[in-house]
Amino acid sequence: NTSWAVGVVVYAGRETKAMLNNAGTPTKRSRLETHMNRETLFLSGILIVLCSAVATLSGVWLRTHQTDLELAQFFHKKDYLKVGKEDNENYNYYGIAAQIVFNFLMAVIVFQIMIPISLYISMELVRLGQAYFMIRDAKLYDASSDSRFQCRALNINEDLGQVKCVFSDKTGTLTQNKMEFRCASIDGVDYSDVAPQRPVEGEPAWVPKVPVKVDREVMELVRNGGATEQGMNAGEFFLALATCNTIVPLIIDGPDPKKKVIDYQGESPDEQALVSAAAAYGFVLVERSSGHIVIDVLGQKQRFDVLGLHEFDSDRKRMSVIIGCPDKTIKLFVKGADSSMFGIIDKTLNPDVVQATEKHLHSYSSVGLRTLVIGVRELSQSEFQEWQMAYEKASTALLGRGNLLRSVAANIERNMRLLGASGVEDKLQDGVPEAIEKLREAGIKVWVLTGDKQETAISIGYSCKLLTRDMTQIVINSNSRESCRKSLDDAISMVNKLRSLSTDSQSRVPLALIIDGNSLVYIFDTDREEKLFEVAIACDVVLCCRVAPLQKAGIVDLIKKRTSDMTLAIGDGTFFVSN
Repeated sequence: NTSWAVGVVVYAGRETKAMLNNAGTPTKRSRLETHMNRETLFLSGILIVLCSAVATLSGVWLRTHQTDLELAQFFHKKDYLKVGKEDNENYNYYGIAAQIVFNFLMAVIVFQIMIPISLYISMELVRLGQAYFMIRDAKLYDASSDSRFQCRALNINEDLGQVKCVFSDKTGTLTQNKMEFRCASIDGVDYSDVAPQRPVEGEPAWVPKVPVKVDREVMELVRNGGATEQGMNAGEFFLALATCNTIVPLIIDGPDPKKKVIDYQGESPDEQALVSAAAAYGFVLVERSSGHIVIDVLGQKQRFDVLGLHEFDSDRKRMSVIIGCPDKTIKLFVKGADSSMFGIIDKTLNPDVVQATEKHLHSYSSVGLRTLVIGVRELSQSEFQEWQMAYEKASTALLGRGNLLRSVAANIERNMRLLGASGVEDKLQDGVPEAIEKLREAGIKVWVLTGDKQETAISIGYSCKLLTRDMTQIVINSNSRESCRKSLDDAISMVNKLRSLSTDSQSRVPLALIIDGNSLVYIFDTDREEKLFEVAIACDVVLCCRVAPLQKAGIVDLIKKRTSDMTLAIGDGTFFVSN
């Protein structure tokens, strides 16, 4: 009711994202407790029926013997000690209706022993004892953090011994989530020789908090090969690592006052490792604001304007940034998974480099490294203005904003020139191979669901003893619906054939199913979950690679909805819900 307004507050209070996403704390009950509650409710129903029957029959008896109640022991209507007085009526009798209620309550007192209240108390004492022994277990002690096992819930302890299938993420669950830059492929040249990697000589002014071993050949190429094409490509490669990210640099005090230590803070450990590697090779990200970043390029500070940013998402599997360089050029840097990047790379520019990079990526993933592909394209002023108009229109749309932004990103992320690829190592946590081996010996099936490419996932599977050499691998890696259907049918035929050949469970050939995210998309879209379930349940190990978080949730539901086995899901906790 005003002619003008200073501002409008929207999406506040209960309409904020945090409140809308808050579905409340779920109640966790063990299977035994659920069974006890169900039995208790059943016994309570029997108690009510029994007491109602007793009360009803007592009412019938009272009505039938209504005239004889004077002689009954507990139903005197008159007080014969006070005969002739006014209060000699209703001495010990309140009518049939009241007596029915009294008899019902008396029956409850008589039959209430059938409700197992003491069993609940005994179960709580047992759980308390279990929690005590688990907390005091010396083998459940972590010396690095000086911490013991913590039992935060007493009502699900007994479910641990009933788990038959474990779903586990890889990053941060099987691995330490501490990324270390190991090698790179720049302009088709492989720099993966670990032997010459050692600290570089000299006194750098900026030092990343996480130490990085550098390759002397690459450092020499970056410092002294700027005039050559290979040197320029190497400089652009590390410039892309320093700019295409969402890392925030923090300058902290170090032991040497002459050197400035930079702590890179960010959501992704991969980005932290890549930015630290770029800093170690002379491209140091030293400042970030809302509209620009400052990079110390080989000792000279340069300002780069951040003109646009498309963040990483699970659909595109890549991120891009539009940078305004000091020489007034506009460059688009893109990094992402190889399955996503090679579709937007212009392979006619340098086909030899593309083929060499693909071979290097295969070798990196074969040794368990996490790989990323980096590309670049120089934008004209008209291309940038066209993108800017489309981006502003998409970012202010009220409906379908996410799809519009992805469409804008896809239109600009094309005809890229391949710069190279990176290899980052994420080491396994201590004791993971032994733990998985013990789980398999106990008859517990282990499923690993990861977003890494197939070669990386298989390499990690062998290193953590999830996969063994005596296993028969069933690989489903399809690029079309028809080929996926054929691969699934072939897998079912192989499972049935092996079942018919091995009648003894001890001599049965162990099976391992390896399936990628593209195949899962085709399977879930065409309602072939039953066939996938038939194959997966017959395998001892299932390894899913290149899967998004929503696909991980779908895989867990695939088992939960079709079997009564107890499952344990670890990782990506917002989607993983154990049975």
